[in-house]
Amino acid sequence: MRWDQFNGEYMTVVDEKGDQELEVYCPTFLREYIATLSVAGSHLIPKNLREPLGYDAVEKAFRKWRETLGDRAKRFTLHGLRKAAIIELAEAGSTDAEIQAVTGQSAEMVAYYRMKASRRALSRTAQMRRDQNGNRT
Repeated sequence: MRWDQFNGEYMTVVDEKGDQELEVYCPTFLREYIATLSVAGSHLIPKNLREPLGYDAVEKAFRKWRETLGDRAKRFTLHGLRKAAIIELAEAGSTDAEIQAVTGQSAEMVAYYRMKASRRALSRTAQMRRDQNGNRT
């Protein structure tokens, strides 16, 4: 991403799969992190002064970092971060339209990942009720 794609609370992201630009709210934790970065060139993660670090280089660094986390982290991929964001937004109670606005995903994909998030949340609620009622079966 380029520095000029951040405008106060909003950022312009490029969905390369859908070949579209989305203007989305930049969450506080990301704005705070970006504020710690030094500006060296036109991109947040620069290859040089004019070019961004490419996907392959970022993915390689991600894999190297992931290896430091042990075997349980092997299932996480750079590609899976959008999926994780969809599930996190669904678990936080975001509507399908809100999730689509953030991720650029189709209604079908949002519904698919919401089902996973709902199942997880419902299973937690069910098991907590069991615990509260003292059932140990």
